[in-house]
Formats: sequence, C-alpha cells, structure tokens
Amino acid sequence: MEFLGTTQTASYCGPKKACDFRALPAAVPAPVIQECYQPYYLPGYRYLNSWRPSLFYKVSSAQTCQGEGATSHSALTPPTILPSLRSTLFCRYNPHDWDQCNQQQMRGAEALRQWASRMKGDCMRLMQDKEQLTHQMQEGACRNLAQRLSDIGFWKSELSYELERLLSESRSLATIKKRLECAADEVNCPLQVALECLYHREKRIGIDLVHDNVEKNLIQEVDLLKCCQEQMRKLAQRIEIQMRDNRDTQHALERDLEDKNSAHFIDEKCLNLRNTSDCITFFHGVEKIDGSVSVPETWAKFSNDNIRHSQNTRANSIRLREEATSLFETLSDQMWKQFTDTNLAFTARVAEVMDMKNKLQTQLAKTLQEIFQAENTIMLLERSVMAKECPLKVAQTRLECRTWRPNVELCRDPPQFKLLNEVFTIDDTLQTLKLRLRETQNTLRLLLMTKCQLEQELAIKASSLCIDRQCVRMRKTFPSTPRLVGYT
Repeated sequence: MEFLGTTQTASYCGPKKACDFRALPAAVPAPVIQECYQPYYLPGYRYLNSWRPSLFYKVSSAQTCQGEGATSHSALTPPTILPSLRSTLFCRYNPHDWDQCNQQQMRGAEALRQWASRMKGDCMRLMQDKEQLTHQMQEGACRNLAQRLSDIGFWKSELSYELERLLSESRSLATIKKRLECAADEVNCPLQVALECLYHREKRIGIDLVHDNVEKNLIQEVDLLKCCQEQMRKLAQRIEIQMRDNRDTQHALERDLEDKNSAHFIDEKCLNLRNTSDCITFFHGVEKIDGSVSVPETWAKFSNDNIRHSQNTRANSIRLREEATSLFETLSDQMWKQFTDTNLAFTARVAEVMDMKNKLQTQLAKTLQEIFQAENTIMLLERSVMAKECPLKVAQTRLECRTWRPNVELCRDPPQFKLLNEVFTIDDTLQTLKLRLRETQNTLRLLLMTKCQLEQELAIKASSLCIDRQCVRMRKTFPSTPRLVGYT
C-alpha cells in the first residue's frame, strides 16, 4: 500500500534511520539588530509592531521523537505531517497575535483622529484671530494714509501760493531790469550773434579747427561788447544777482512742490489699493529696507523753511526794485569798427576755404581715375591667373597618369622632363601673377584710403565753408547808432 503523492523509493518508506527528533535544536531568539534611525510615531502608533508570533516556538518545543519500542512500526508508517508543509505551519500566526495587532491599529487610528480634530480646531481659531488682526492693521494703515494725504495737501497749497507770489515778483523785477538796461539790451543781439558764431565754429572738424583771424576778431568783438555791457549794467548787477537768488528760491519751491505732488500721488495710490487689486504682488525683504531721510517734524520744518526763505527773498527784491535807476554808455565807434573788421576776416577766410576745396576736388577726380585703372588691372590679372590654372591641371594630370606605367615602362623620358619643366614654369608664372595681383590690390587699397581721406577733407572743408557762410548771414544786421546809445 502506497500513499498518494509518494514513491516507494521515498526515504520515509524504507527502514527507519537513526534520526531522533530530539536532535532538533532549541528555539533561539533572533539576534537583535541595533538601528541608528529612530522613526517618528504618531500618537497610538508607537507599539503597533511590538508583538511577536509565539506559535513557532510552541510548535518547535513540542516536537519530540517517539520511543525506541515503536521503531519497527514507524519504519512502516509515514509521518502525519508532510515535509513540504512543515515550514509553512511553523511560520503561521496564532489568533492572539492577530487580535493584538488589530487592537493596536484601532487604538492608534483613534488617537490620530483625536489629535487631528484638536489640530483642526486650533487652526480655525488661529485663522480667525489672524484674520481679525490683519483687518485691523489694514484699517489703521488706511487711516494713517488718509491723514498723511491731508497734511500733504495743506503744504501743497501753502507752497503753491508762495510760488505764485514769488513768480509775480520776479516778473516785476525783470521788467525793471529791462528798463535799466535799455541800451545794454541793444548790445545783446550782436553779442549773441558773435557768441553763436564762436559756438558754430567750434563744430569745425579736424585740421580746420584752427585759430585764424576770424576767430581772433570774434573773440575781440565779444570782449568789447561785454565790456560795453559791463559799463552799462553796474547798477543792474545787483538786480541780476537778486534774480538769480529768486530763481534759486523758485527752483527750491518747485522741487519741494513736485516732491509733494509725487508723494501725494503715491500715497493716494497706496490708499486705493485693496486686497482684490491687480497690481499687488510680493516684495520679499521690503520691510527690512528703511530709506527714510526725515521724520514728520523735520518734514514739516523743511517746507516751512522754504516758505520763509521765499518771503525774505521777495522782500529784498522789492527793495531793489524801488532803488532801480537807468544808466547809458555809448561805445558805438569801437563796436562798429570791430564789427567791420570781423566781417572782412570772414570774407577772406571763405575765399581761402573755397580755393582749397577746389584743389581737393581736382585731386579726388584724378584719384578716382587711377582707382578705375587699378580695378581693371586687377580684373585682368585675375583672368590671367584663372587661365593658367587649366594648363597646370593638364600637366599635373599627365604626370599623375604616367606614374601608373608598369615596371620598366616607368621611365624618365623626355616627355617626363618636359612635363616637369612645364609644371614648374606654370607654377612660377602663377606665383608671379599672384604676387603682382597682391601688389596691385595693395595699391588699390591705398588709393581707396586716399580717396576716403580726400572725401573726408572735402567734407571737412564743406562743413567749414557752410559754418562760415552761416555766420556771415547771421552778421548782416547790426544795431544803429541811436539804439547803441540807448534811444529806441
């Protein structure tokens, strides 16, 4: 009789061997491995894996061999547990282990749920508190911005009123100054013309920027006109200084008013910003930047000082306007003489520049002709070089083909010498032509550089000529003698 799934040659079907189940080693606890990483456990999950299966140890300790009297019977009877299922049975868990694991998982899930519920409540309270605090802070910032806009508006009105009064006083002072300098005003026109002529002549380029007779006469004319104005404006100098002070004060008021307008626009824009605005964004670290240059006290004091300074300036201007008188000086003969000498110098200089320009144009025409001839020579040389390339190819091809002659036929015969001589001659011809071509090209480049220089010189002469002619046109008129002595 055989068991299903076994063979007669199976080890347990033969005579019983000296195998004692007591030889099974006792269960030894598994070695403990010390881990460096300590995992973090949420509440309730600290001891989920603290249980160990105990069935394996119980089964191992209960396995013993039968007595010596049953030796002959065990030799005929197979074991009740198949060897293939023995290890599976030893590795199973018992119900106590299963129940303990489930209980620990439930306790851990309950503790985690309670902890999450408390966390949710704390978060909701925190969000409500911070929302209320943020809303209060934003309302406070809006109130402060509104108060700041009110202060800026007050100082803007004060500055605008003082600036208007200062401008009115400056206009009155300018009118008095014009009345005092009636004769000097007539000199302003020729003086301005002479200065503009000097400024225009500074635009000359290169070698034409020369200190010629025209330049000398213009400088003398400017000096003479300024000297005449100085004699006629001795009393008006104080008014000029006062007008300069008025302009400085005006600029200070305008600058302060412009800053106030900019600050008003910025603060109004900040006041109109809402949480739903499109132009808001993050500026990380902006709260750490403090570019302040004043405090509210120094800010108000700055505008107050500007207004007080403007009031003092207006008082000085009124006193000068009350003391104003007129003074006339005539130097018409010297001014007319200098004006005539300067015009004669302009005429001579224009004629000299025109003559040099004509010579440069003639030289440029000759250079252009030579450039044309050089370009034709280069074209002919290039064609000659290209014409020599084909004969060289033929000779070199013949030499290459003759290298393939077999054995003794590879002879240095007269055709070979002739071909070699032909290749060397043509190559020497090509080198000579290319050398001459490079020389011609260099010559062409020099001609082109000369052409550019001549054209540049012509442009310089044309510019100088245009400037001098423009100055001559500006100097066509000069105040008459009655105007120079102060009559209108």
